[in-house]
Amino acid sequence: MSYKKTYHKRKIIIVGTMLILVASILCIRLGFLMIKKSTYYQKLALDLHQRERSIKAERGVIYDRNGVVLAGNKAVCTISVIHSQIKEPEQVIKVLQEELGLEESYVRKRVEKVSAREKIKSNVEKEIADTIRAYKLDGVMIDEDYKRYYPYESLASKVLGFTGSDNQGIIGLEVKYDSYLSGSPGKILTLTDARGVEVPNAAETRQEPVAGNHLITSIDVNIQKYVEQAATKAMKSHSAKQVSIIIMNPQNGEIYAMVNVPEFNLNEPYTLIDSLKSQENGNNTQELLNQMWRNSSVNDTYEPGSTFKIITAAAGLEENVVKVTDTFSCPGFRIVEDRKIRCHKTVGHGQETFQQGIMNSCNPVFMDVGARVGKEAMYKNYKKLGLFEKTGIDVPGEAKSIMHKLDNIGAVELATMSFGQSFQITPLELLRAVSAVINGGTLITPHFGIEVQNKEGQLVETLSYPTKENAIRKETSELMKELLESVVSEGSGQNAKIEGFRIGGKTATSEKLPRRSGKYISSFLGFAPANDPKVIGLIMIDEPVGTYYGGTIAAPVMKEIFENILPYLGIQQEYIAVQEETTS
Repeated sequence: MSYKKTYHKRKIIIVGTMLILVASILCIRLGFLMIKKSTYYQKLALDLHQRERSIKAERGVIYDRNGVVLAGNKAVCTISVIHSQIKEPEQVIKVLQEELGLEESYVRKRVEKVSAREKIKSNVEKEIADTIRAYKLDGVMIDEDYKRYYPYESLASKVLGFTGSDNQGIIGLEVKYDSYLSGSPGKILTLTDARGVEVPNAAETRQEPVAGNHLITSIDVNIQKYVEQAATKAMKSHSAKQVSIIIMNPQNGEIYAMVNVPEFNLNEPYTLIDSLKSQENGNNTQELLNQMWRNSSVNDTYEPGSTFKIITAAAGLEENVVKVTDTFSCPGFRIVEDRKIRCHKTVGHGQETFQQGIMNSCNPVFMDVGARVGKEAMYKNYKKLGLFEKTGIDVPGEAKSIMHKLDNIGAVELATMSFGQSFQITPLELLRAVSAVINGGTLITPHFGIEVQNKEGQLVETLSYPTKENAIRKETSELMKELLESVVSEGSGQNAKIEGFRIGGKTATSEKLPRRSGKYISSFLGFAPANDPKVIGLIMIDEPVGTYYGGTIAAPVMKEIFENILPYLGIQQEYIAVQEETTS
């Protein structure tokens, strides 16, 4: 009997101790949650009863070099619905369908969807949003937003690029400088009950967005406009596939204009231009859009033809294998191994000096110079002039040159390379290399971005770009400027001659692959003043119909451009007095 009492008593003590222990643990845990973790769980509870709406940051403006807006913002709205707050769904569907011009099924699907928030449409014009707001529909949210707006529509479209529905950069400068331009979004936090319905008269918590920074570019709207007009005129006159023109400062790489016509409307970037609409078959729309957005001056390579003779001539002078007075013979061709490689003048230029060979753009002269330089020294000069690397321009998608491997270069390859065939480079690579030839030997970086400013116009960052000195000797540069000036004053580039101005340059007519297809790229590279270059330009007319010689159709376009932009850039005309004969 005493044994049973002792057993029950011990059992009661054990159970009681366990209960006390469990209660103690629960109390400690409860105290931990209520005191130590109170802030954390308050936040969780608040999150359960808060609805978050994002506020887009105003995107930074892109300006030209004179403060003209190239890409700005337009006030728009985003229309959304909150299912738990909608009291009259049919009316909401009807109003949104009619005012927003949407399909009834599309609106109904989103209005009837049980979700915290459903976006109906973004980038809605403010006037339309105000009309919808006037209906005072429960459950319909209207948030102010920003839409990218391009006041000049197609101007520099393939350079500027455009933004997507979330205001993020897609192509061009918009995507390259997106981290500067985009800013930081804000948000609105609204208190709701357990059913997700907003609590009446509850204050909203608002975190203001931070506007993006502004980008100042080297583009000059006036030069860009005029060059675009000249390119469009040339394309129509010669029924060309495309015309590309780049105008740049050869001293520092600032690009004043880059045109690739036909351009497209930046405010409607997904609408195909007329020349591409006819090619659309329903399955290739994205391919055609990519083609329309493509910046050929940056993204594509081509055989430069005779404009590349500038590089060959500079290499010959650098290696001391040719002098201006050296004489050559041109019978209209050269036999190189088993090949007969012709000059553009099939009857030949006869006896001529090195300078005359440049003025005449004579292929045999440059084949001889290339042979004297040799493939190793030629490639050494190519490398110094940046022809084996990208230029580093500040727009995405830059292509790179396609060159022969050194071991694969024979006499024929060296001969054709010497006058700009059998390899491919980008227009920018050529422009950069020639800039070094005429600016004293500095390899610059072509670019658009100059500086970044905040919303108040204060300087945030001055953008800088690498340069390399001594790409060629200064003596070579001075001589090359004189030789290229003679090309325009007396040689094959006379159609670019402007009385009173010293113009240097080189023409080119390069046959596209496959050979004998009858398709050419006619081009002209010019700079001014020839003795102290402040501006350099390259024009390429792709697949002109009819006359296709660069000196005949490309040089006059550059002349017209220079006649207008040289005075605008403050380059003064040098009047040359002509003494008239008098009779007594």
